[in-house]
Amino acid sequence: MTLDRTAPARPALTTGPDTAPPSRRVSPGQWASQSLTMAWRSIVQIKHNPSELLDLSIQPIMFVLLFTFVFGGAIGGSTDAYLQFSLGGLIAQNALFLTIYTATGLATDLQKGTFDRFRSLPIARSAPLSGRILGDVLRQLWSLVVLLAVGVVLGFRITTSPLAVLAAFGLLVAFTLAFSWTSVLLGVLARDPEKVQIYGFTVLFPLTFASNAFAPTETMPGWLQAWVSINPVTRMADALRGLLVGGPVAANAIATLLWGVAFAAVFGPLAVWALRTRT
Repeated sequence: MTLDRTAPARPALTTGPDTAPPSRRVSPGQWASQSLTMAWRSIVQIKHNPSELLDLSIQPIMFVLLFTFVFGGAIGGSTDAYLQFSLGGLIAQNALFLTIYTATGLATDLQKGTFDRFRSLPIARSAPLSGRILGDVLRQLWSLVVLLAVGVVLGFRITTSPLAVLAAFGLLVAFTLAFSWTSVLLGVLARDPEKVQIYGFTVLFPLTFASNAFAPTETMPGWLQAWVSINPVTRMADALRGLLVGGPVAANAIATLLWGVAFAAVFGPLAVWALRTRT
């Protein structure tokens, strides 16, 4: 008797519905759901890092108190008059400062390899990034409410309509969403969350303080006025003042949105390219 040493042929592997690789193609509804989930992840992180909530709440209050009571009498003649002028600028400045959280959170996720783990999930590639930005927009809204509430307590009075106040919220969110692409690029290039603060404030300080957010343009040297008059922070601060306390709105709002489109058009593709290169 002889033994048949020929091994039976193994059945060919097939890829059925349960073994097929996850698809990156998602519907708009799925993309929105996945982005909201990632945004919720960003918000929930505050529970594990309460100091972040303090930054979102305490920092705006400190800015309002310091600028109103330290500079108000010298610049505006009285703290009440200065508060009516400065609160729109403080809101604009605070909104740009908060975009640093986008850069810091992104740099942290990249450094810890979180984005690499996201790539293995059957979700849209853009969902982690869009969720991060959306979560930071919610932070913006919270901080804006805190600023307005503190301003009202100190004597700020909204002299326009509720619709104008909603328009101010919308304009602020639209611009910061577009400007967030700058922060995304910084977060990818920094490669270290600690360096994000250095790079971020190097960009933000000339934008915010070389504007009319805290002092009228006409009080500045002539050579500086040329930049201040076209500065996006100036145009947004003037638009917010018009929407909250009255004054010209249309030209400043359009200029603000055009600046937002420019930031998104320039830094959006660069940020996406840098993120794809790194991940």
